[in-house]
This record gives sequence, C-alpha cells and structure tokens, in this order.
Amino acid sequence: MNNEKDTAAENEDIEFQKRDYQGEIAEILNSDLPPEEIRDRLDDYHDNDIASVIEELSPKKRRSLYTILGIDRISDILTYVDDVDIYIDELDNGLAAKIIGKMDADEATRVLDELSDEKRAAVAALLDDETKREIRLIDSYSDDCIGSRMTTNFVTVRRSMTIKQAMTSLIRQAADNDNITTIYAINDDGTFCGAIELRDLIVARAGMSLEDIIATSYPFLYAGEEIEECIEDLKDYSEDSIPVLDSDNHVIGVITATDIVEVVDTQMGEDYAMLAGLTEETDIDETVLTGAKKRIPWLIILLGLSLIVSTVVGAFERVISGLTIIVSFQSVILGMSGNVGTQSLGVTLRVLISEEDMSLKEKLSLIFKEARIGLTNGFVLGLASTAVIGLYIFCARGLPFADSFLISGCVGLSLMAAMFISGAVGTAIPIILKSLKFDPAVASGPLITTCNDLVAVTVYYGLAWLLLIGVFDLSY
Repeated sequence: MNNEKDTAAENEDIEFQKRDYQGEIAEILNSDLPPEEIRDRLDDYHDNDIASVIEELSPKKRRSLYTILGIDRISDILTYVDDVDIYIDELDNGLAAKIIGKMDADEATRVLDELSDEKRAAVAALLDDETKREIRLIDSYSDDCIGSRMTTNFVTVRRSMTIKQAMTSLIRQAADNDNITTIYAINDDGTFCGAIELRDLIVARAGMSLEDIIATSYPFLYAGEEIEECIEDLKDYSEDSIPVLDSDNHVIGVITATDIVEVVDTQMGEDYAMLAGLTEETDIDETVLTGAKKRIPWLIILLGLSLIVSTVVGAFERVISGLTIIVSFQSVILGMSGNVGTQSLGVTLRVLISEEDMSLKEKLSLIFKEARIGLTNGFVLGLASTAVIGLYIFCARGLPFADSFLISGCVGLSLMAAMFISGAVGTAIPIILKSLKFDPAVASGPLITTCNDLVAVTVYYGLAWLLLIGVFDLSY
C-alpha cells in the first residue's frame, strides 16, 4: 500500500513534456526551406494544428502556403478554422470554389453559409454540379433535422455482389470518399439493407457470400427526423457513423462520430440556454443589443409572474404589519423552495430525455417520488430551522420562549410544506409541457423558481395568518 502511495506521489512530481506542435509548424513555415521540403515536413502534422497556425500568418504567407500544400490538403485544414469566411475572402473566386468543392458537402455548406451574399453567389456558381447537388440536398433540410447535419461522404456496395466485387467497388469509391470504416449495403433497388465493417470485408474469403458479413439490423436515422427527438439514439450507439435515409429508404448521407459529438454539444447548449431563461444560446462576441433581445422575452414573462408574487404578498399585508418579525425569515422559505424545484426539474428533464415513452402511471410516480423527497428533506430542515430560529429569536430578539418557538415552528412547518409542493411543481411542469408537445427544457430554472416563490409566500404567510395570528393571537 505504501509503495502505491509513493508511486502516486512520484507521479505528481513528474512534469509531462508535450511537444509544441504549433511552434514547430510556425518554425517550418518561417524557414528558408524549399517548398517541397516544407510540404513533406507538414505532412507529419495534424490539420487542426496547422489550422491554428494559419490564423497567425499574414495573407501573403497564407497564399504561399496554399500553393505549397495544394487544394486537397488546404480544404481539409480550413474545416478546422474558426471564422473561415475571413480566409476564403482572401482568395479569388475560382480558387475558393476549388477548395470548397473538395470539402465534404456538410462542411462546404457551413463554409458557404459564413460567406457574404455576394461572395457566396460568386463561389457557388463555380462549383461542380455534383457538389451543388449535395449542398442543395443538405440545405433542403431545416437546421433542427438530422439531414442538415449529415455528410455525403460514405461508401455503398450492392448486396448481390461477391466479396471480390465489393472490395473492388470499395477501392474505386475510396478515391472520393474516405469514410470507409463502415460500408453500407444496399439492395438492387437502392434501399438500405445493412452495414459491413471494413475489417470483416478485408478478412472475408473469396468463396464467402457478402450476405454473411452484412449486419442487417444496423441502426439508421431518417433525414427528416428532428435532432432533439433522436438525440438519445445518437448517444447510445458507439458506431463510427450511422446511415441517414430518405423517405424511400435510400442512403443519402451519414452522421459520423464527429457529427454526433457536435449535435449533442449543440443540443446541450440549447437546453442549457433554455434552463437559464434564454431564447437561444448566447455568444461571447455578440453585441449588447443582440444579447438583450435574446433575454427579454423570458424576462417579461418572469416579470409578470413576479408581479403576481408581489400581489400575493400584498394580500397578506395585515399579517406582515401585525407580525413583522416573520418577514425576516421569508428568504429562507423562498430560497429552499426554489432550490428543491430546480433540483426536481433537473432530475425530470434527464428522465424525460432518456425515457421517450413514459406511461401516465410512471409520470405520476415520478411526481410523487420527487414530492416525497422534498417532504423528507423538508422535515429534516424544518426541524433544524425550528430549533435554530427559535433559539435565535429567544436569545437575540428577547421574545418569550414559547412565542419564539411558535414562530420558528411556523417557519419550519412552512419550509416543509413549501419543499413538498416545490418538489411536485418542479417535476409536474416539464412533464405537462412534454405532454403538450413543448420542449420540456423551456421549463427553465428562473420559471420554476418564480412559480415556487408564489407557492412559498402563499404557504408561509397563510400558515402565519392561520396559526400565529388566528390561533395564538401573536403580535410582534
């Protein structure tokens, strides 16, 4: 055991030395080496590292690099560059069209979308017919559909082929499509029938039937499906790519592992924005006016709900004026009920995302479970707050012992009731929204908190009115 601790301590003292790839690339580019040697040396580096250095080069140096590396390599590198429109604008339309034409259709679509209208039209007009067709295909799907995120870089073989014919077809298609880890099998009518792992095709013997190595139950998606509805399917499958079909079951694209990561990341960002009370994701570079416009819709709604809360508090004006000490502990009730509601919301959203088809019984069970959790925690915290607040009022405020604990008991009972109701509310709202075909993430944290504020003040001042004033006739 001591040896393990000593080894761990030694590892903590080790400084892991990582190569500065970007520094090495910059040194190569700024050297006096002949173009051929620069190209050979850069072949050892990843496109992403070269892309990071490109951003630091002057326009003249970049144009020189484009010539050295060639169109194919530059098209790969520019897919990793942020604000790629800046670099495309530096190129004449003909060269820009050649570079974009070498990109996968999804990347070419993204790059074109970032260009100015004038530059986009000029470059698009120079693209070859095949690239135009693929870009139009991807553009035909709205941003919330799987089809808008697919790439047309994939390989298919016919189910009726022999092993040798399939390998020959793969080699021929690999010249234009490098996404060959998974090969998709199609019927003679062009419909999807399964997938073949590259390794299985390579090791298959010539006498075997191609059908013997086709996985006919391979997962697939339809291009018209909404990303949000199949996000869990994308996360559950650990495949390098998943085929995307049209309504006639023809393979028209694939979602790669990289696409899946981007889709999940984007969806999580959108859900987080909604939970924060935003209409859409915010950007660090956006203007003040743009940021304000994104936030104002929810803020208006929350303002309306806050005014309702204030109105409810005003209805208990007689309670507050007759027992002003209870106002001191209002924030305890509001804060804890809001926390419980937000916790229940988080749990419910996770369940709704992972369980697409929940029965009414399961939904009610989840609501009651979260309510019981809120009640249990409320009971514990209610007892603790009764003791602590009672001693505080007795010692610090000088009230009689019995009155001090009557007031703290009201606070504790209100806390328990508010946490119980908040647990149910925080669970019920997203479930109701889901049932009404709304995105449950719209039940944002601020919305749940404001709703629970309304519950908390009603419970707290209502109990104070009934118990402290109505039953015990206290006045402090």
